[in-house]
Amino acid sequence: MLKQDVIRVIKRRFHLPKPSETWRNAPKEKAECVVIGAGIVGLAVARELSLKGKEVLVLDSAPTFGTATSSRNSEVIHAGIYYPSNSLKARFCVRGRKLLYHYCSQRGIPHSQIGKLIVATGTSEIPKLNQLFNRGVQNGVENLRMLDASEAIKMEPELHCVKALLSPASGILDSHSLMLSLVGEAETNGATFSYNTAVIGGHLEGNQMVLHVCETKTLTNWDGNTPLQLDLLLMPKIVVNSSGLSAPTLAKRFHGLNTAVIPPAYYARGSYFILSNANSTRHPPFKHLIYPVPEEGGLGVHVTLDLDGQLKFGPDVEWIPHVPDTTNFLNKFDYSVSADRVARFYPEIRKYYPNLKDGSLIPGYAGIRPKLHGPEQSACDFVIQGEDIHGVGGLVNLFGIESPGLTSSMAIAEYVAALLLGG
Repeated sequence: MLKQDVIRVIKRRFHLPKPSETWRNAPKEKAECVVIGAGIVGLAVARELSLKGKEVLVLDSAPTFGTATSSRNSEVIHAGIYYPSNSLKARFCVRGRKLLYHYCSQRGIPHSQIGKLIVATGTSEIPKLNQLFNRGVQNGVENLRMLDASEAIKMEPELHCVKALLSPASGILDSHSLMLSLVGEAETNGATFSYNTAVIGGHLEGNQMVLHVCETKTLTNWDGNTPLQLDLLLMPKIVVNSSGLSAPTLAKRFHGLNTAVIPPAYYARGSYFILSNANSTRHPPFKHLIYPVPEEGGLGVHVTLDLDGQLKFGPDVEWIPHVPDTTNFLNKFDYSVSADRVARFYPEIRKYYPNLKDGSLIPGYAGIRPKLHGPEQSACDFVIQGEDIHGVGGLVNLFGIESPGLTSSMAIAEYVAALLLGG
C-alpha cells in the first residue's frame, strides 16, 4: 500500500522536493507492460495482455491480490439492467456477464445463476420498476419479465411486494476462486506478480511514463519529513493504472500528465449484516437475489446469498467526507461495521421482508466504493482514459470502477487490450 497518500499529505503540508532531487539516485529498469493494482480488474487485464503475448508485470502494495474492493462486495453477477444505454457500465456489464459465466463454467469456478427479483414495495415505485425493465431491454438483457405480486410471492413466499422485475440472468460467484484462476492463468502465460510493491507516482520522459516504485514497508515507515527514497524507476512501454480506490490520486502524481482530465474521487462505505438464525443457511428465507428499487448512491439494501446459502443484507451508503492520501494509498480505510447501523437496516429490509425478526442481524463486513460522484450528484459512468484523452502513449487510467466492476472485469480487460494493442 503505497504511501502515495503520504505523498499527498506532504504535498499539502510540506514543500515537495524537486523531482530531480528524489529520482536521480534510483536505479532504472525497463519493462514491457505494467499493471498497477491486483484487484479483479487488474488481474483480468494482466491475463488478457499476457494472452496477447505481452510480458506483464503486476504491482500491488498489498501482500496479495484482491485485498480491497474486490474482496469486499456482494459477489453478484449483474445482468446489466441499471445503467444508461450505451454507457460503458451497460456495455461492459452485459458483455462481461457472458464472458464471466463462460469462464467460470469452463474452469470450474463456483457460481450459480440464481436470478434476481427487483421489487416495488409500494405503488409509487412501479414507474421506476417499469423504467428499469425498459432500460434492461434496451441494454440487451435477456428474458426480463414483469411479475405481479402473486407471481413473485409464489416464487418467494417470504417476500412482500406489489410488483417485481425478474432477471433470470443474474447470479453469484466465488470471487476469490475467480481471482485465483486469473492469477494462475496470467502466470502460466508469463506474467509476474510483485506484492508489497508500491507505485507512488511517475514522470514523463519524452512521451513515456516512468514509474516511481518503492517497497510498501519503505512507504509505511516513512516519517513524512525526509525525502522518500525510491527503490526503482520503472520504464514500461505500457502502463495500466488499475489501482482502484487510489487510481485518481495516483494519476495526479504522474508528473507531466494533464491533471484537468482526472476526475474527482469520492468514497462510500457500504456495510453488510448477516442473517444469524440457526436455520438460515440450511433453509434460507429466499432463493433468489432480492433487490429494492435503487437508491441514491447505490442499489439499496438488498438480499444476497453466498454459495453456501448464507444470507446477507447490504450494502448501505455511508459517504466518507475526507480521505487523506495515507488512507488511500495504504488502504487504511475503516472497514469495521458499527453494530449501531443495524437500526437503519431493519426498516429498509422489512419493506420487502416483513417477517424479519428483531435481533436476527449480526455485523458482517464492509467495503469501500471508488466513486466519481458525491452525495446528491448524478451517478457517473466508468472512466477509461487512453492516449486520445491525456496524450500519453501507452498509458491507460481506469477511474471509478465500482459496481458492476466485478461483472464487467473481463470486458474491461478486452477493451483495455484493444485500446493499447489495436484490434
